Amino acid sequence: MLSYQHMYHAGGLADVHKHAVLAVMLEKLSAKPKSLTYVETHAGRGLYDLGAPEAGKTGEAAEGILHLLKQGDLPADHAYARLIAACRAAHGPHAYPGSPWIARQALRDNDRIHLCELHPREVVALRETMGRRAQIQQKDGYQDVLRRAPFDPRRGFVLIDPSYEVKSEYRDAADFVLALHRKWPVATILLWYPVLEKALHKDMVDRVNDAGLPKTWSQEVLFDPTRRSRALGSGLLSVNTPFGIEAALDHVATLF
Repeated sequence: MLSYQHMYHAGGLADVHKHAVLAVMLEKLSAKPKSLTYVETHAGRGLYDLGAPEAGKTGEAAEGILHLLKQGDLPADHAYARLIAACRAAHGPHAYPGSPWIARQALRDNDRIHLCELHPREVVALRETMGRRAQIQQKDGYQDVLRRAPFDPRRGFVLIDPSYEVKSEYRDAADFVLALHRKWPVATILLWYPVLEKALHKDMVDRVNDAGLPKTWSQEVLFDPTRRSRALGSGLLSVNTPFGIEAALDHVATLF
């Protein structure tokens, strides 16, 4: 959706959930020497300024990552906390890493990064952030990734986090997960979705779960209603979940 601007929501509670799990998974996958292809369908700009007017307008970062850090609820040795510290050290105290920046920092030189983003201004910012470290396409992420999958290296990780501004995006996300798994059955797929009052995500999640895909994992967290968020909570669903990280993933839920 070209009307969606993630800079208003960067560092919010949903980002905390998504990025903490992403950091844990990438740390685990990077521990093995075999090369990895990292792919995003809706990349955004990759790096955000939480001191910018857009972040202040919604207040989501203040109630999200900034609150978490102020309260000391995120252990300093957590993969997510280390990435935030590295981002601030490189870009200043108000910097916040989007998922492309997290991937760039967490992955190794022998890994490959492929990012899709449609919004022209976000693409410009994303290219500035990632430099030559990533292949960036200003294209529909679903169409482009399905066209090119499976990628090389074949060991892969795909993050899907659309804006869900229209109801059809839930159906589109489920369609994409099922189609991608058919084309790239060894890839780890991580799908994020908002938990809203109307429970629009339920049919999407049920459809993916009913397909019997391998090594599925899911987690939904509800947010404190006194803290600003555009959703009641946040959900994640993964396919081909890395082995041996269940405890680390369960710990993420305790942050809320």
